[in-house]
Amino acid sequence: MKLLAALRGALIVSCQAFEGEPLYGSAHMAAMAASALNGGARGIRTNSQEDVAAIRAITDVPIIGIQKTLIAGRTIITPAFSMAQALHTAGADIIALDATSLRDQLCRGRFPAAAELIVRIHTELGCLVMADISTVEEGIAAAEAGADLIATTLAGYTPYTSLEQGPDEPLIEALVRETRTPVVAEGKIDTPAAARRALACGAHAVVVGSAITRPQLITRKFADALAETSFEGGAA
Repeated sequence: MKLLAALRGALIVSCQAFEGEPLYGSAHMAAMAASALNGGARGIRTNSQEDVAAIRAITDVPIIGIQKTLIAGRTIITPAFSMAQALHTAGADIIALDATSLRDQLCRGRFPAAAELIVRIHTELGCLVMADISTVEEGIAAAEAGADLIATTLAGYTPYTSLEQGPDEPLIEALVRETRTPVVAEGKIDTPAAARRALACGAHAVVVGSAITRPQLITRKFADALAETSFEGGAA
């Protein structure tokens, strides 16, 4: 498929900001996306139909749309078909959704299972689906349900997984080995070297977020490093 081929070996930048942060708002996210594209990104992942629409207005690169929703104290990615439909209408080429077993447990009785949602998005929207997972078993299940991409986004973010640093190389390698679905490396990838390792493990593409688009977190790393260093020099 042409869209998936366009993302082979690509850097996809996740442009998101939370309410209350200085860069919160669609105009800021569009500017952030433009900056990422100027730097060589070939795709954008973003949250909410408003941000999808704002970014679509400035570029024709593939956009992965998500809608984060708080359920039982946990953030679930695009649990409802109506959310997927709104993202698609706004201009998303790919809908990303939570395909973890935790998601299905928390959403049971309120939203369709991830496998059902994948089928409905394909059937009614004709849109590609990225399944965000945290384990090999979840990735295999998503592939069997017809997901067009499997992303390691939620490795380390479910109660039954842990990940200090990304990429989750064993997870990527296992998914590449066990499925024929393109695997996207995402989650805690904070250096170019880590991104290269993900591709070396067989990832189809790499998503990087906070290390590029969250300046307050980037700044904090530098500030904390300096604060931990004793100053032994003389007066300036």
